[in-house]
Amino acid sequence: MATKIVLVGAGSAQFGYGTLGDIFQSKTLYGSEIVLHDINPASLAVTEKTARDFLAAEDLPFTVSATTDRKTALSGAEFVIISIEVGDRFALWDLDWQIPQQYGIQQVYGENGGPGGLFHSLRIIPPILDICADVADICPNAWVFNYSNPMSRICTTVHRRFPQLNFVGMCHEIASLERYLPEMLGTSFDNLSMRAAGLNHFSVLLEASYKDSGKDAYADVRAKAPDYFSRLPGYSDILAYTRNHGKLVETEGSTERDALGGKDSAYPWADRTLFKEILEKFHHLPITGDSHFGEYIRWASEVSDHRGILDFYTFYRNYLGHVQPKIELKLKERVVPIMEGILTDSGYEESAVNIPNQGFIKQLPAFIAVEVPAIIDRKGVHGIKVDMPAGIGGLLSNQIAIHDLTADAVIEGSRDLVIQALLVDSVNDKCRAIPELVDVMISRQGPWLDYLK
Repeated sequence: MATKIVLVGAGSAQFGYGTLGDIFQSKTLYGSEIVLHDINPASLAVTEKTARDFLAAEDLPFTVSATTDRKTALSGAEFVIISIEVGDRFALWDLDWQIPQQYGIQQVYGENGGPGGLFHSLRIIPPILDICADVADICPNAWVFNYSNPMSRICTTVHRRFPQLNFVGMCHEIASLERYLPEMLGTSFDNLSMRAAGLNHFSVLLEASYKDSGKDAYADVRAKAPDYFSRLPGYSDILAYTRNHGKLVETEGSTERDALGGKDSAYPWADRTLFKEILEKFHHLPITGDSHFGEYIRWASEVSDHRGILDFYTFYRNYLGHVQPKIELKLKERVVPIMEGILTDSGYEESAVNIPNQGFIKQLPAFIAVEVPAIIDRKGVHGIKVDMPAGIGGLLSNQIAIHDLTADAVIEGSRDLVIQALLVDSVNDKCRAIPELVDVMISRQGPWLDYLK
């Protein structure tokens, strides 16, 4: 019987085309039935036609169909992949970022952590819970993979509402290690054994060794990282290059230095002045830059590369607005290897998944979704316990109550719990203005926040 894979949010060309290319290159998945689902029939039809034309041209053994009816799409599904947003994503992200700053909260970015991450969560989690409710009713044994952000708050809330669901969060930030470490250490990525863990976009490299010699590689990482990252180009360099040359730069799959022809950055520690402080003071390498890592830390506003963060946002917005996605027979994300691993009972180790913490990180409770490596086999995704250093564990622990309150605020539709979530967030140092801030956000972000009473 053919494997049925459902893509929820497939009307997005970036998600739909990219995921289809990942699936189509997999011989293990040959013969699979791919069902595309989206609430926008026009964009969904474009993705469906593009997929069918590609299959015909490449003569590949897959079937593709599309429907705006989610229940029909999910019937008999074995795998469900979710990537959705609501409304005008950038207009809403602007509000997430700027309105809390207007009230004096010095968040460095507004997507996943801090006040911006809270309001993003409050918008996006309800429709994802609706999707999961259908999965639980129609195909309860399916494996559900989520690419939407804020990843850890989504996964934490879904598992609270649907504890039996096979729901796994996926993020490609771990791929940065594959881009940087070989160049930094002068060895192939295949020769490196490593593990990273934490919360999504708030994760660090925990261990690294050379496979050929068995020797520890982390000492070399610590020794070489300052010279390497202090000169590596960042998004301010990339944005300047795109403006000067009139073309966008593809940064995925290569280092920024490669993308810009081998030049060093015009700005020391571009995108990574907070990263530098973590490396120097906590002695561990973050796997993300300042914009993501800094969302979770109060003092990040003092030391982050604000120019780089602003230029990253400008570039990202321009890139998504102008890039022309296409289907390529090239593996770019990690969900297909996981599906292959489940189907073939491979037992391989996946570098990063977001799943409930079942003792994997001792400093965090069981209910919170953590990002850890995992073993993949026919029974599914099995997290691996890691040794989190006390200092990094302390930073992660600051998120416990925030995730707890976010999940309850969504499930209960409670404005009071939203206020409490902001008041326990270490990124925020304000009190009296918080109720008004919440009311302003609810009024500005209707209808998505109208459920909060």
